[in-house]
Amino acid sequence: MANVVVVGAQWGDEGKGKIVDWLSERADVVVRFQGGHNAGHTLVIGNNTYKLSLLPSGVVRAGKLAVIGNGVVVDPWALVAEIEKLKGQGVGISRDNLRLAENATLILPLHRELDVIREEAAGTGKIGTTGRGIGPAYEDKVGRRAIRVQDLKNLGTLGPKVDRILVHHNALRAGLGKEAVAKDKLMSELCEIAPKILPYMDVTWDLLDQQRKAGKRILFEGAQGALLDIDHGTYPYVTSSNTVAAQAATGSGMGPRAVGTVLGIAKAYTTRVGSGPFPTELTDEIGETIGQRGHEFGTVTGRKRRCGWFDAVLVRQVCKVSGIDGIALTKLDVLDGFSEIKVCVGYLLDGERINRLPAGSNAQARVEPIWETFEGWSQSTRGARSWNDLPAQAVKYVRHIEELIECPITLLSTSPERDDTILMRDPFAD
Repeated sequence: MANVVVVGAQWGDEGKGKIVDWLSERADVVVRFQGGHNAGHTLVIGNNTYKLSLLPSGVVRAGKLAVIGNGVVVDPWALVAEIEKLKGQGVGISRDNLRLAENATLILPLHRELDVIREEAAGTGKIGTTGRGIGPAYEDKVGRRAIRVQDLKNLGTLGPKVDRILVHHNALRAGLGKEAVAKDKLMSELCEIAPKILPYMDVTWDLLDQQRKAGKRILFEGAQGALLDIDHGTYPYVTSSNTVAAQAATGSGMGPRAVGTVLGIAKAYTTRVGSGPFPTELTDEIGETIGQRGHEFGTVTGRKRRCGWFDAVLVRQVCKVSGIDGIALTKLDVLDGFSEIKVCVGYLLDGERINRLPAGSNAQARVEPIWETFEGWSQSTRGARSWNDLPAQAVKYVRHIEELIECPITLLSTSPERDDTILMRDPFAD
């Protein structure tokens, strides 16, 4: 049985939470491998709704092991708050079902503060960060001055590491006209939070290797979307980590061969939160209608999402860059009732047709979509669980999307309910 990586094939918010939860029932281990608590998943299980940010989706299901990998940047205060919130909803969380990589980087209060300070100072050049310290934490990781989970084991020797990170941050803060961070205060905060997260700490790369050798099925859960990848996304309007499928290996400590099948998640239309290029964006009544029907507000931030028609150029590009084997197409029901539906099949850049998104931000801002128009359908697709339940035009739409993105659609989601899913091929069976 194959392991499975789930990645967003657009700019995030594609409905990964439902799909990961749906797959986690078939998995034994669920691993988060990048990002932080800036990305959220909403799970609807029976009458219960769970909103997760740092915790892998499998944590709400009994008998599953949830792992936060080394590629994640972890705000320990946010993690503890999320654990406590889920416990209040009746979810049991202990070392038995949650492990945290000892070499994961910590997000500190100074990271959150710097994130907000710099975004405010950017004025019209804002990136659209969530202000949760994700970027600054990754910067410190790459700059080799980060505090990591395992550092909290030896608080008596932590002082020099704190000195090193404060030399950098206090110089930045001085340049931005902000007060310096007091070492004593930061040390006190770390001493207070350490015993609350250390019980979950483990050598997760070794743990996952043992699980693999024992024949356990592992589900790798990505956050955000591939178009926010620091290398392959719409730079600089991206996140601070790699969000493509290859990061599952690096961010978990498992080798590339252990990763297995790659399942991409894409909406039947397109959304984006924050700044940056969006070739198919609709700023008219149709875009507003899509947003209202799709309840397009961020799980973590509550920010309204920008909406537009499906962009086959972008999803095809993501399928190639991320090595996607199949697409799970979500929110098809949002398109019910439109007399016509458009799909972007190419771009015009300065009058020339191109079939990819250029790497330069100036060129990205200039591309114009080339549209193909489809006849819509009046019948409802909501809750459909087989192809026979779908209107003929909806089936034609899905099949043509497959052709345009050069990748099979292996799973179709027709509502937020977990069982309202049409499965063409089980990713774990590959």
